[in-house]
Amino acid sequence: MADKQSPIISELKIPLERDLFCRTLIRELAGTLQDVVGLKESEGFISLVGKQIGEWVNQSYKTVLKQDILDKQQVKDVLVDLKSRIQGEFRIVEQDDDKVVMRNTRCPFGDKVKDRQCMCMMTSNVFGTIAADNLGYAKVVLEETIAKGDQECKVIVHFNNTGESAAVEGREYFNLDV
Repeated sequence: MADKQSPIISELKIPLERDLFCRTLIRELAGTLQDVVGLKESEGFISLVGKQIGEWVNQSYKTVLKQDILDKQQVKDVLVDLKSRIQGEFRIVEQDDDKVVMRNTRCPFGDKVKDRQCMCMMTSNVFGTIAADNLGYAKVVLEETIAKGDQECKVIVHFNNTGESAAVEGREYFNLDV
């Protein structure tokens, strides 16, 4: 029995690396939250984290741009750019003075987002925090999401509280100092 050599553990072909590990960890945490406290409450917990991440990302862009406040076009550019940097594929499909509509075909969480709708609160809160901090108001509508089983995400960020934005269900974000 001693003639059989054991494989070298570090050379095994195991799909384990930091990114996959972290995405799986977040998926399991989100799933546990959804199972224990329910979807709405788990969305609330993820929203708190999303707000903090949104503040950090927003400040990072403002620091590099050497600006205290970003204008509407910069906010739109930041929303798309930040998702690209974390391996999402968001693109603007429609925009006007009051809103931007984005589609996404690749979630930064990959397949780990499936059946974990509360994880979409990261997108909502990061987008909402950045837009409201710079423009005073945002309402984020997650019309379609990969997490719910849609083929892609459709996210609408309203920049003004209008009749159109009031007519749709979403999360509102405010900065009363702007």
